Amino acid sequence: VQLVESGGGLVQAGGSLRLSCAASASGLTFSNFNLGWFRQAPGKEREFVARIRWSGGSSYYGDSVKGRFTISRDNEKNMVYLQMNSLKPEDTAVYYCAAKHRALGYEGPWDYWGQGTQVTVSS
Repeated sequence: VQLVESGGGLVQAGGSLRLSCAASASGLTFSNFNLGWFRQAPGKEREFVARIRWSGGSSYYGDSVKGRFTISRDNEKNMVYLQMNSLKPEDTAVYYCAAKHRALGYEGPWDYWGQGTQVTVSS
């Protein structure tokens, strides 16, 4: 699975951005994969942001983004999205989408990663 993120940029605090991640899964079925968003700020460890079940039926968020971010997916278009509202300067990071086969659950390392997209929130 190849993942390509887009939609990052510079936004003022309180603003919104929508990240997109396009997946190509030659020989694989996109809807068999759980999808997630992670982020990494300079000098910090990578942080879990959100994940969504392979069916789109359930999602889960990190505490720092709960209530502000929404993850969604379109299995017909092989896309996953992250709608980010009420952005804060501490949301500044490189955002990565990731995929993990549903048979492997959510624990352990994720199998596929995108190259990341920079989000910068100014105060």
